[in-house]
Amino acid sequence: MSKTSSMGRGMMAVLAVGERHTEGYDGGTVAEVAARLDKDRSQVSRSLKGALQEGFLARTPDRAYCLDWSLLTDAQLVTEQRLRTDGLAALEGLAAETTEACFLGVLSGNSTVTIAEHVPPAANLVGSWLGRPYPAYCSDAGQALLWDAPEEEVRRIFQNVEFVRHGPNTPTSVEDFLQRLESARSRGYSIVDEEAEPGLYSLSAPIRDFKGDVAAALQIVGPKARLEPRREHHALVLASWRDWLETRVGGSQ
Repeated sequence: MSKTSSMGRGMMAVLAVGERHTEGYDGGTVAEVAARLDKDRSQVSRSLKGALQEGFLARTPDRAYCLDWSLLTDAQLVTEQRLRTDGLAALEGLAAETTEACFLGVLSGNSTVTIAEHVPPAANLVGSWLGRPYPAYCSDAGQALLWDAPEEEVRRIFQNVEFVRHGPNTPTSVEDFLQRLESARSRGYSIVDEEAEPGLYSLSAPIRDFKGDVAAALQIVGPKARLEPRREHHALVLASWRDWLETRVGGSQ
């Protein structure tokens, strides 16, 4: 896109208003945005009015321009809807290539909750995990959902959590969880090896939305004896479907 095109000038003006928000201002006047861009006021005024008409901007009570947050809300709702629709397609494809149970989970407080699942007959898993919470410190999706969380946020989430043992390898503390999270980041996906329950093994990867935030976690779950020998193959398939789903929910792939 040319910086001199009307669309390009409009986006520059919108970004300038957004920068003022990040600096703590409610928005920006024509003069303030023009000064920031070092552009002619009349040109900037036309760009801001165009962005206002298109719904990217709104006006404050003192007539300054500000971001129209309803646009972000609408985009978030679209993301959530696509996670449930395109998420199912990703789960079906992932399950078809691995013949294992596959899940899509989100973070809810200090727990993870399954929002979609696909369990092929060959997986031999009984029951559904839809809507059921599980402690994030040992769940199949926990590390992936906290992928980008800084250490202080992880500590805050688990500050009142007792690290109850659910399997032979359940993390015993926040420090233990953080070490496993760092290993997962270096590897590119998480491995939950008998942390949630004995004999259970899983791989998981984060799904980012249009803001670049982790919105969900894509998981492959099954018996350790069956999954561990095929870990490298499953990791490649997981990465492929993660990338596909991120393009559907507005991620950066």
